Amino acid sequence: MATANAPITMKETLTLPSIGINQQFITFTNVTMESEKYICVRETSPQNSVVIVDMSMPMQPLRRPITADSALMNPDSRILALKASLPGTNQDHLQIFNIELKAKIKSYQMPEQVSFWKWITPKLLGLVTQASVYHWSIEGESEPVKMFDRTANLVNTQIINYRCDPSEKWLVLIGIAPGSPEKPQLVKGNMQLFSVDQQRSQALEAHAASFASFKVSGNENPSILISFATKSINAGQVTSKLHVIELGAQPGKVAFTKKQADLFFPPEFSDDFPVAMQISHRYSLIYVITKLGLLFVYDLETATAVYRNRISPDPIFLTSEASSVGGFYAINRRGQVLLATVNESTIVPFVSGQLNNLELAVNLAKRGNLPGAENLVVQRFQELFAQTKYKEAAELAAESPQGILRTSDTIAKFQTVPVQAGQTPPLLQYFGTLLTRGKLNAFESLELSRLVVNQNKKNLLENWLAEDKLECTEELGDLVKTVDNDLALKIYIKARATPKVVAAFAERREFDKILIYSKQVGYTPDYLFLLQTILRSDPQGAVNFALMMSQMEGGCPVDYNTITDLFLQRNLIREATAFLLDVLKPNLPEHAFLQTKVLEINLVTFPNVADAILANGMFSHYDRPRIAQLCEKAGLYVRALQHYAELPDIKRVIVNTHAIEPQSLVEFFGTLSKEWALECMKDLLLVNLRGNLQIIVQVAKEYSEQLGVDSCIKIFEQFKSYEGLYFFLGSYLSSSEDPDIHFKYIEAAAKTGQIKEVERVTRESNFYDAEKTKNFLMEAKLPDARPLINVCDRFGFVPDLTHYLYTSNMLRYIEGYVQKVNPGNAPLVVGQLLDDECPEDFIKGLILSVRSLLPVEPLVEECEKRNRLRLLTQFLEHLVSEGSQDVHVHNALGKIIIDSNNNPEHFLTTNPYYDSRVVGKYCEKRDPTLAVVAYRRGQCDDELVNCTNKNSLFKLQARYVVERMDGDLWDKVLNPENEYRRQLIDQVVSTALPESKSPEQVSAAVKAFMTADLPHELIELLEKIVLQNSAFSGNFNLQNLLILTAIKADTSRVMDYINRLDNFDGPAVGEVAVEAQLYEEAFAIFKKFNLNVQAVNVLLDNIQEIARAVEFAFRVEEDAVWSQVAKAQLREGLVSDAIESFIRADDATQFLDVIHAAEGGDVYHDLVRYLLMVRQKTKEPKVDSELIYAYAKIDRLSDIEEFILMPNVANLHNVGDRLYDEALYEAAKIIYAFISNWAKLAVTLVKLKQYQGAVDAARKANSAKTWKEVCFACVDAEEFRLAQICGLNIIVQVDDLEEVSEYYQNRGCFDELISLMESGLGLERAHMGIFTELGVLYARYRYEKLMEHIKLFSTRLNIPKLIRACDEQQHWKELVYLYIQYDEFDNAATTVMNHSPDAWDHMQFKDIAVKVANVELYYKAVHFYLQEHPDLINDVLNVLALRVDHTRVVDIMRKAGYLHLVKPYMVAVQSNDVSAVNDALHEIYVEEEDYDRLRESIDLHDNFDQIGLAQKIEKHELLEMRRVAAYIYKKAGRWKQSIALSKNDNLYKDAMETASQSGDRELAEDLLVYFIEQGKKECFASCLFVCYDLIRADVALELAWMNNMIDFAFPYLLQFIREYTSKVDELIKDKIEAAKEMKAKENEDNDVIKQQNMYAQLLPLALPAPPGMGGAGLSGHGMGGYGPPQPPPMGGMGMPAMPPFGMPPMSY
Repeated sequence: MATANAPITMKETLTLPSIGINQQFITFTNVTMESEKYICVRETSPQNSVVIVDMSMPMQPLRRPITADSALMNPDSRILALKASLPGTNQDHLQIFNIELKAKIKSYQMPEQVSFWKWITPKLLGLVTQASVYHWSIEGESEPVKMFDRTANLVNTQIINYRCDPSEKWLVLIGIAPGSPEKPQLVKGNMQLFSVDQQRSQALEAHAASFASFKVSGNENPSILISFATKSINAGQVTSKLHVIELGAQPGKVAFTKKQADLFFPPEFSDDFPVAMQISHRYSLIYVITKLGLLFVYDLETATAVYRNRISPDPIFLTSEASSVGGFYAINRRGQVLLATVNESTIVPFVSGQLNNLELAVNLAKRGNLPGAENLVVQRFQELFAQTKYKEAAELAAESPQGILRTSDTIAKFQTVPVQAGQTPPLLQYFGTLLTRGKLNAFESLELSRLVVNQNKKNLLENWLAEDKLECTEELGDLVKTVDNDLALKIYIKARATPKVVAAFAERREFDKILIYSKQVGYTPDYLFLLQTILRSDPQGAVNFALMMSQMEGGCPVDYNTITDLFLQRNLIREATAFLLDVLKPNLPEHAFLQTKVLEINLVTFPNVADAILANGMFSHYDRPRIAQLCEKAGLYVRALQHYAELPDIKRVIVNTHAIEPQSLVEFFGTLSKEWALECMKDLLLVNLRGNLQIIVQVAKEYSEQLGVDSCIKIFEQFKSYEGLYFFLGSYLSSSEDPDIHFKYIEAAAKTGQIKEVERVTRESNFYDAEKTKNFLMEAKLPDARPLINVCDRFGFVPDLTHYLYTSNMLRYIEGYVQKVNPGNAPLVVGQLLDDECPEDFIKGLILSVRSLLPVEPLVEECEKRNRLRLLTQFLEHLVSEGSQDVHVHNALGKIIIDSNNNPEHFLTTNPYYDSRVVGKYCEKRDPTLAVVAYRRGQCDDELVNCTNKNSLFKLQARYVVERMDGDLWDKVLNPENEYRRQLIDQVVSTALPESKSPEQVSAAVKAFMTADLPHELIELLEKIVLQNSAFSGNFNLQNLLILTAIKADTSRVMDYINRLDNFDGPAVGEVAVEAQLYEEAFAIFKKFNLNVQAVNVLLDNIQEIARAVEFAFRVEEDAVWSQVAKAQLREGLVSDAIESFIRADDATQFLDVIHAAEGGDVYHDLVRYLLMVRQKTKEPKVDSELIYAYAKIDRLSDIEEFILMPNVANLHNVGDRLYDEALYEAAKIIYAFISNWAKLAVTLVKLKQYQGAVDAARKANSAKTWKEVCFACVDAEEFRLAQICGLNIIVQVDDLEEVSEYYQNRGCFDELISLMESGLGLERAHMGIFTELGVLYARYRYEKLMEHIKLFSTRLNIPKLIRACDEQQHWKELVYLYIQYDEFDNAATTVMNHSPDAWDHMQFKDIAVKVANVELYYKAVHFYLQEHPDLINDVLNVLALRVDHTRVVDIMRKAGYLHLVKPYMVAVQSNDVSAVNDALHEIYVEEEDYDRLRESIDLHDNFDQIGLAQKIEKHELLEMRRVAAYIYKKAGRWKQSIALSKNDNLYKDAMETASQSGDRELAEDLLVYFIEQGKKECFASCLFVCYDLIRADVALELAWMNNMIDFAFPYLLQFIREYTSKVDELIKDKIEAAKEMKAKENEDNDVIKQQNMYAQLLPLALPAPPGMGGAGLSGHGMGGYGPPQPPPMGGMGMPAMPPFGMPPMSY
């Protein structure tokens, strides 16, 4: 059977290998397909990953690195379910992910191992374990729910499918098991059917099963069916059956009859069995697919066999339903994804013809709405109708495929049937049947509705429309409108009868809905007419409608200006304003005219509205000068000012201050430039200075920064307005720091009598010019002196103030200033009064009036400068009597007493309040002894020393210095630079210290002498004090001081002092002696005080006599002494002696130094004794470690073994490493073996050349580094067997593989290395590096094995690395193969072409060529084939046809001279219409004289040099070639040349057709003349018909009459007359109708024109005409605008067929 006529169509939609899926993963366990949307493939190499193939874009697979045992894509959405077993358990971990959201939906750890799972619904996963079946919902947090346990027949079976019915009430589980012993090759199938409602299972034999929903005739609800296929053997007989049964039959309803049918397997498929079953719900067909690729198709209702064929040569292991096309997908082992679909055009004819099953054919056609059964259905319908089985006929018509019987004829047929009394009319039966089956078509809906409307049953229509049973049309809406407008509107909307919908909304006055609906359906109504209609009855509604129009997408359909004029025509000013304000909100430049318009109409009528509009600032593009004029006329002066742009206009308006709000005027000034603002201010002051002064001041205040303060001041000064200046500067004063402004303000305030303000500013301001202000106030002679007092007091002009007030006789202000304003400045006042010779009584009274508030010090200073100090005696005594303790008071009083010599010593010694420095300095010139008294009292050291030095009072100075005991004072007087130091020392030694009885004073003096570095004087002094039995002889500090001073100044006396003195600090003095290098004295001191350790240290460190130290240690026998001796011996390198001393000292603290020294001296025997002593005192890892090392150094290996078996804290790892580093391998072996350090042990054994033991140790260590070391050692020792054992453990590590390979190769061990790598291939941990490295080795040393290796392991190779190796070794064939595997097709193609003797294979090169990315390689391949394989060049070019530039290919071949060689290729690609290809083929066709192909090419393709080709062949010897040239000229529009060629060759028919197509009247008439001249009468007649539209009737008649050819022209004349009489009749009719329409329009327009607008001057001169007037309406049918009528259609070449009137046939 031809494939095109087969009822089932098979198509390969995809091959999995083509998208990178390896063949080894195309298995049942790795590939899943849960629906027609996705295929999911699980890969395990080269890495674990999951590939998701979206069947809508299969060539773009999604690959994700995921490790899982199974992966399922959700049937509907991008949700992935993953299953992975938990290592070491029988549990599975289940996870569900949303790939699009990249989020995990839920997960669960299954306690049992899941052997099979499947999406049974988009929301439900079925999980099958060894014992049970679970359902797991992806919604919520629920866990898997157990549904049922597996039956016994499914034990030890492989589960291959699990399904549920649409209601999820029935479940089926299917598995397969090995065949019976009778026929083991036949796989056995088992099925478990489970009822959820009954909780019961039934075990059956079946290989495949599926559920279906089928509606049984006579049953309202669909029945649940299960179909299953089985193939079993019984008593040696194989039976194959298909069963279809109903599940859960509905009581009291018609049940589905159980069906079964045989499955016929051909003999060669005797061992084949069903693996899958899919049911097409679209066609109710059952698809049974077997393992070996057989497809059985059965009808679901009858179980009748429809089709059988083999659809795949390879085994099929997976299928999935393709519900969208009513077929299924199948995947075979080769990776083909096959799609099986029903061939809708052939299945019904196939069933009726091939199977001769008419009933099944009709049922298939009805169920699937399929073609092919039309005749059968019509015949059956007629039979039923003839038998008066109207109900059955109605049902057949309702279910007829593709609605072939649902026509008007059928309805008319039912209408003709007479109605029997008491029975339902057949027509209603028909409509009832249609309604139960679904939706009626347009004609049926209209007829049924007409019946219902006639019976006034409107409610039935409403119900049917609600249930969507009727197809809505405009005619149906017109019918329903007669009874219900609302229902009719719904019908119009559903029918998309837009004009009717708009009209209905307009009738209901729902104009807003018109816009919404029109936008939805894309309809454009006559908006202007609608707006005019609304305006007549609802102006506000018209505004809303207009606003809605303005908001439409794409802009308002009616011009805003037109809409505004419509409102204004009816005097609807407010409505027009409201509309314009809304639509002009965007404030666009193109709306400038409308902005001006809305402001104009409101300024004329409602100025307050215009003012509000302008206040909002929503417009900025209107005519500002025009609006300014209108605002001025309307009295809106502020708006006028805002809009005028010329200074004269502004000056004219601005003087109307009586009608302008001041604040607005002030704000307006802010918009003016500085110059204009100042000019306007001057004009306002000129017009009305008094009235406008306040405004000007406010303007100056507000815009002082812009206008400039100086400019404002000049204006006020120009008009001598100090009041304005005062108010202006008063506001600016607080923010200004300009002295001139502050002065001007003071001046203006003074001149306007604002004395209080003058007083305030002078008191508070810090910025006015004090000198200038002071002079102004003195000149102004204000009655109130307080401003002047403020200035002078703040800026230090008190003397000037005092002088001014005293000379002005303002003594009251002087008293007030001193007493109330600033008593602190009273001394200055008093001084100035004294200078002005004021009476002393006034001054004394002034001073006494202030009393304690008066500052004494400056007052005394002022009086003292003028030698009037006695003036203050009364004042000072008064203060003292009041208990004043002010130092200045007592200083002044003391000075008065000293000058009067009134017992000054008593005052100086008893008064505690005066300042000693001040009074002492005052006394120095009068009496130095009094000065010393004053200085002593105040401890004024510097002043007292200077005074006594100056006056030679050294005894007083010495006593004072000793008594003071101040170190700084001592340093000063004992300073060598003090020229009086000697005199002072003499007085201290002879007088001051002998008089003193205070130890502290003596100690301070001694310390001072020491600090001053006077040792000799100090020794003499101390000998007198300490050695001469004074009160200080036994003083501890003085004895220390005496010895220390002697150490420093006279060492010869030190030993004597040590022997004579006992009460001194021995340790400290001993240390000082050591520092002074008096070592014997120090040793004597330490020995005297029994400080043996310090003493022995002096012997060891300073005297450096170890022998004396050892002797001293034997004498004192102290451990600490022996320790010091041992340390010294250790430092001197006497290691053995030092160890002996440490042992005597029992000192284990220095074991680190001892160990270091012993190692340096190689005295390990002594070190062992010492370390054994140390171990008794401390547990240190270092000690135990060194002991082991010492044993090793003296070769006491048995002691090492004994020691490490004992408890110890040795760091055995470090000891072992140290022994290994120092080549003590035997000892190291003991340590490494004991601590199980197999890695180091292995290396140690290698050093000992014990290779077998090293390998054993390396195996225990299992370390890559260890394996390498042992391996390399074995290689060097040529122990290759052991080396291979090690190498196999190394090469599984990617990082170490290359190092091993290089090591072998560097030593020439190529065969051994290859053997190692080959052995590594079988390792469980074999990785890509091993396969790659072996490939490189084959490339270098075993070329013959390379290709086999590459093909076997291409997926496990590092291809780039192997590519480099093959390139280096010039293995071109293998290199090409690798490039292909790596998708480096460009390199593969280049390699093939460059090394074709070795690498070229035609089929392979074609596959490569179509995949290269570099376009230049295509053309290189063309050159390559042209040179080496020209016989195959067309094959290659056909493959590259979609990728190459055909022009360039043709150019290449043309240059090479082999254009004919690629003719097949050019023919194949000519459909692309490439100029070069067309020209080349035309050249070949001309050369071959193949005019048929040439003409065909010209017809099909236009892209070539037409004129050039025509010129080339117009003189060709072949007639057909010349005819082609004429044809080309005709196509190119060169009519004359084409006609000329046709006439030359007597091709008159071609000439006539060319003239007709040219549309050129002159050419047609010239051709007529030519025929007359040639005597071709028949051609003349034919030309009249062919060129009918071009030839003028008068020309034709004239030529015919003059040449006696009237008979030949008469048919043309008859046709011409008939045509023109028809046109005249039509024009007359149209003119009458147009006149009537014009009359009606004129009447309507007159009514509109009568409504005049009272503000017509604001409107445009003309408004757009209402619909129907002017425009196209006039030009179409009225006002004489007749257009030439179109000629009626004609037969042939523009003329109707006419009788030939006996004319003979024409020859061409």
